[in-house]
Amino acid sequence: MVNVVWLKRDIRAHDHAALAAAEAAGQPYIIVYLFEPNLMALPDTSLRHLQFQYHSVQDIIKNRGLQIHICYGEALSVFTSLQNSMSIGTVYSYQESGIKETWDRDKTMAAYFAVENIDWQEFQRDGIQRGIKNRKNWDKAWFLQTHAIPHDNTFKYLLNDPLDHTFTFPEELLEQLKDYPAEFQPAGESYAFKYLSSFVNTRAVNYSKHISKPEFSRKSCSRLSPYLAWGNISHRVAYLNMYAKIKDPKIGFGIKNAITRLRWHCHFIQKFEMECSYAYKNLNPAYDNFAWRSSDVHLEAWKAGQTGYPLVDACMRCLKVTGWVNFRMRSMLVSFLCHHLLLDWKVGVHHLANLFLDYEPGIHYTQFQMQASTAGINTIRIYNPIKQSEEQDVAGTFIKKYVPELANVPIEHIHSPWLMSIEMQEELGVKIGEHYPTPIINYDENLKETKLLLWNMHKSPEVKQYNKQILIKHARPSNTNG
Repeated sequence: MVNVVWLKRDIRAHDHAALAAAEAAGQPYIIVYLFEPNLMALPDTSLRHLQFQYHSVQDIIKNRGLQIHICYGEALSVFTSLQNSMSIGTVYSYQESGIKETWDRDKTMAAYFAVENIDWQEFQRDGIQRGIKNRKNWDKAWFLQTHAIPHDNTFKYLLNDPLDHTFTFPEELLEQLKDYPAEFQPAGESYAFKYLSSFVNTRAVNYSKHISKPEFSRKSCSRLSPYLAWGNISHRVAYLNMYAKIKDPKIGFGIKNAITRLRWHCHFIQKFEMECSYAYKNLNPAYDNFAWRSSDVHLEAWKAGQTGYPLVDACMRCLKVTGWVNFRMRSMLVSFLCHHLLLDWKVGVHHLANLFLDYEPGIHYTQFQMQASTAGINTIRIYNPIKQSEEQDVAGTFIKKYVPELANVPIEHIHSPWLMSIEMQEELGVKIGEHYPTPIINYDENLKETKLLLWNMHKSPEVKQYNKQILIKHARPSNTNG
């Protein structure tokens, strides 16, 4: 009889409760990681996600010398095969705050394990509580979880022998997984710790100053998001390493602000844990009746980074190349889609999920709806793409990097190149409408109409009626500890 540690969004070997429990049991165990075809085919999954997962596993194998059995197959098929070949005693894993499809998969597996008399021990992830009805005392529980001593994992009982199985990748897919773009953040636990170390020792000094700048934030932000999303590092380890530097006179202020965002990180995942329907329907049902527009032309221009608004286009193109932009730029992209183009968030949510290397369902869908205003409980934040460009990319450095058509445009016109005279356009070799798109909407004319529609909906009795129920379930009481 052999035990199994089932890695999911926790691809690491340090501070891992499931691995610690497998060791504590004093019985031989193996580690498996599954690439499940049904989940891989879902619209929120892209090749870059799979590449990051694959290389995260390889990082542990290479740097830790641990045998992790990668299986390409559905969970039920893989575990049925393992049960038939070696007889499973206990399965250890973390709970997954994922989309409905992963929840349904887990229910199927729980039923199978029960029939086979296999004990399945699941562990709480990052202070995210399963089964709670409201947020009373949530902050206090989160604080205690976050300040607990991390697991210092050992692997005395791990079976490091190869496992003979048939769940191998098709050759073409395997080559795609191996081909990891150099423009992406490197995947894996070892890199997670390198990024954490550089942040808490040097890069945090400009965290608060540059957090909203699309170019500067690429260095001043922690850049831990993909490692947290795929579990290369535990939330607790990230928090404790930051907390140890909170009194540092040089970087303490930035560290404190970063810690605040770590808590918000868990706060939003908790929302999704309690209501995964965030992924496919409006949190506030009153928005089911909102008069969204329909324009394939506008949608495709937004996706392609061809809207005619330089910062919007630069952000979308940057995401395609690197998989990351900062929070404010993500918010602006959603605002442009839902507020300026008045397109339903559902038509764009998977596009950005595919581009985000740090795609985390609990963050992605809850934030998307908040920025789209369909949660109903938040104030409407309409991002002015021209103002954001002028304030956050003053010299147009970021724009020129990712929208090279505008490289010759002077600073005074980089944020609104359509205002250049025809003579200047010809002189610079940048003809608006030919070399770079004319804006797909007139911002000033459009804003008045969209503001009226959005705010009338936000103030409507129907929205307010549902807001009361939403706040009871998801709001964090102000008198909690931690």
